[in-house]
Amino acid sequence: MAGLLTFVPIERRMELPGLAVEGTGGTMLLFYTLALVPPPTGWWLSLPDLPVYGLLMLAVFWSAAATTLPFVHAIRQRVIQQRPRRLNVREAHRQSHEIGFLAASLVVLSGLRVLTVVSFLLLALIVVTSELLILARSEAR
Repeated sequence: MAGLLTFVPIERRMELPGLAVEGTGGTMLLFYTLALVPPPTGWWLSLPDLPVYGLLMLAVFWSAAATTLPFVHAIRQRVIQQRPRRLNVREAHRQSHEIGFLAASLVVLSGLRVLTVVSFLLLALIVVTSELLILARSEAR
């Protein structure tokens, strides 16, 4: 219910199609995972804990992407000057999914017990560089 009350008004106000489904599903899966799924006891690649980490990774990806989409869209509205690119919702979805991928990758690194500040910064640098390359390629077209 909290996901519906949060994401439906934002979807309607900001005209972001699919935000309510993604946000409600992501928060429901994340709350279910945190409340009812027993915590893993081993590391990420141990077979009994692999489904738990997979479920947590999917929930974090989905909820992080849905949570950051309104912020990404609002920042794009203020920063980008060209009207067709500013109103492109597909780019905002892609960028929010990249942030969700970054959050899910942090869960994987944490499950492998190799999450450090350096690994986080390198992963963030990879995501930012890939986004800059995608934007440069779309600018060339």
